[in-house]
Amino acid sequence: MRIFDPHIHMTSRTTDDYQAMYTAGVRAVVEPSFWLGQPRTSPASFLDYFDSLLGWEPFRAAQYGIAHHCTIALNPKEANDPRLTPVLDELPRYLAKDRVVAVGEIGYDSMTPAEDTAFAAQLQLAADHELPALVHTPHRDKLAGLRRTLDVVRESALSPDHVLVDHLNETTVKEAKDSGCWLGFSVYPETKMDEERMVAILRGYGPEQVLVNSAADWGSSDPLKTRRVGDLMLAEGFTEDDVDLVLWRNPVAFYGLSGRQDLDVDATDATHEGNSVLRGGE
Repeated sequence: MRIFDPHIHMTSRTTDDYQAMYTAGVRAVVEPSFWLGQPRTSPASFLDYFDSLLGWEPFRAAQYGIAHHCTIALNPKEANDPRLTPVLDELPRYLAKDRVVAVGEIGYDSMTPAEDTAFAAQLQLAADHELPALVHTPHRDKLAGLRRTLDVVRESALSPDHVLVDHLNETTVKEAKDSGCWLGFSVYPETKMDEERMVAILRGYGPEQVLVNSAADWGSSDPLKTRRVGDLMLAEGFTEDDVDLVLWRNPVAFYGLSGRQDLDVDATDATHEGNSVLRGGE
């Protein structure tokens, strides 16, 4: 089983996670830029973070045979802090870089006017840079949040078939599918979706344009949830081709819209910018 996790925050995970993911079949990931838990107070902290997504994490992933890509954006939650909105002016130089395969995560957290502004501006940046967009739907009042999200997408210069609407569930999947957007589902141990609910949705709506992710971060999450979904799909009568479509070919197709996807993993040595990263090494 080959797996592409299209939404995982490896900055928050350990090297043991990379090893376990590789053993489970994960060969590629996309790491969206996101809220780190501790609120940032300066645009400069975003730039350091973006640099790590473009340098350190691809290097770390390659040591475990995993191709790493990222998406870059001012996330919805922190778009509400006026000290951070200058980040929007810095995004174009990052969106031009290799291995940036989408603008994201963008969208809504609390559905504020500030989030409206940042969302619309970043959809325009995606269109300007000929990139797809990864859109975060709010965890509260999900159906209203989805409808507001789709309204903004329709008003933008970006085609719906270049938009991945993430964190969907049973209440939002039909309208999201009808919109023509790609469908993203985050599978968690306790919140969001679980494996059984995910397989039920796949049975009801089909595997086309569906991406399943672990969204694993610093909270209660599991970077092997993609594999657990694949195993349950097989146990519930889906074919190996169905599993491959959902867990590999769909994310490859969506992020391939960027023209920057590179699934070949370059071998790395034990150092990064002169510093040893292999504990116990010389």
